[in-house]
Amino acid sequence: MANRLSKIVTRTGDKGTTGLADGTRVNKDSARIHCLGTVDELNSHLGLLLCEELTQEIRELLLQIQNDLFDLGAALAYPAAAFTEDKLARLDSAIAHFNAGLPPLKEFILPGGTRAASLCHVARTVARRAERDLAALAHSEEVPAHGLPYLNRLSDLLFVLCRVLNRVAGQAEPLWQRTAGN
Repeated sequence: MANRLSKIVTRTGDKGTTGLADGTRVNKDSARIHCLGTVDELNSHLGLLLCEELTQEIRELLLQIQNDLFDLGAALAYPAAAFTEDKLARLDSAIAHFNAGLPPLKEFILPGGTRAASLCHVARTVARRAERDLAALAHSEEVPAHGLPYLNRLSDLLFVLCRVLNRVAGQAEPLWQRTAGN
């Protein structure tokens, strides 16, 4: 690992291409690179959320998810790499755990509440975009086997965590106010 990133400026991408982990050069605007960028953006949003005051349980979960997303990025950059199903099972378990203590939804929830919940909502929307990007890539190229279900579940988990974060802080959930005719 010590020599892996010894040279940050390589100039190899100056003409609009970038290298995958297997050495293949692809255009920087390719669907694969676009998807990789969205997964990276999602990971960065989770890093920002981790700057907030969170319970240790949520903090540890988000750190594990960041590692999972790095694994997903690696599987996108090196198509022979595996993205394992156990990561998906861990998300399913976390959703069940955190959702168990929440009241049933009676109305749509608006993004907002506390700063932590709002940042989590932003991460949720980026997870949905990453899912769409990966689905688009899957139409023309091989994608990690469990990547799509993982991103789908991750956005569900982030929605549940938004609710949990507001609840832990004593913040009422901002609800959609129906207008006449809706």
